[in-house]
Amino acid sequence: MVNVALIPKLKERGWNVCYIGSHHGIERELIAQQSDVPYFPISTGKLRRYFDWNNFKDPFKVMKGTWEAYRLIRKEKPDIVFSKGGFVSVPVIIGAWLNGVPVIIHESDMTPGLANKLAMPFATKVCVTFPETLQHVSKEKGIYVGAAVRDELKQGNADKGRMYCQFTNDKPVLLVMGGSLGSKRINDALRANLQTLLADFQIVHICGKGNVDAQLNQKGYKQFEYVHDELPHLLAMADIVLSRAGSNSIFEFLTLKKPMLLIPLSKGASRGDQILNARSFEKAGYAKVLMEEDLTNDSLREAIYQLYRDKERYIENMNNSQATDALHTLLSLIEEAGKGKQ
Repeated sequence: MVNVALIPKLKERGWNVCYIGSHHGIERELIAQQSDVPYFPISTGKLRRYFDWNNFKDPFKVMKGTWEAYRLIRKEKPDIVFSKGGFVSVPVIIGAWLNGVPVIIHESDMTPGLANKLAMPFATKVCVTFPETLQHVSKEKGIYVGAAVRDELKQGNADKGRMYCQFTNDKPVLLVMGGSLGSKRINDALRANLQTLLADFQIVHICGKGNVDAQLNQKGYKQFEYVHDELPHLLAMADIVLSRAGSNSIFEFLTLKKPMLLIPLSKGASRGDQILNARSFEKAGYAKVLMEEDLTNDSLREAIYQLYRDKERYIENMNNSQATDALHTLLSLIEEAGKGKQ
């Protein structure tokens, strides 16, 4: 999460930081772990591309959130607003614009999401992770910065990871991540192959809230609903990773040189951004891709073994990557825009 990566760096440079988010979103839990960062919840609706009766009432929630954000920004008088996107960001960005506060948006995916599309006209700059994204942004606003990766992820210790999971050194480790809510299809296919895979791998499975199966408590298989402080250590000990294809995660794997098997969300369950992310990484030689419509118990097992057999080739490609950490660039842009406001 770019916001979580930026906050400690901004505080080191003397910035006061506050956070505007939704009442019940996961970002509230993440920001609660940051000391001295006030959290201000506002009303928000969900921006849907499909028919839903809530589409008729959610615009009123967005208008209410915009008014709340406008008053909050007028009271706090920030020098700049930084937005990572998501539907809660639209009222905040409009509220900042109404107050004459500059806004920097960061777009992680290859194509801008609906929230960022709506917010871009009110932004000062739009920072992108993929160079291809610049074609969707006005030349005056678009800036390619690359991926921002949290420093703490680079400080992982493989021995601590093995100790946390009670793993040994005699088998490689497969790390499975299905997103914050998990993925039933990935969870089911993995568990259907569990006995076969455990003959060759130790498996740490971040399966999502409410998805731990207590009946599968066996040696070499460790389940978690969600991890935070331990994640750097789990990544450090992982030999290969099975994951969805969210932009933040896959760039973290790239930075840490972890061969990855990506199963992007299907177009039926998303706007297709994960498919574009995965195909970009596949083309660059950083990842193997298994489309969700091709996901079966057999195809998953075969893809995992093939990824492990070819892991050195993926690592070599990632070592040759030109990807850079965007944190320094983002910090410079924020400070420049903030000084302009002052």
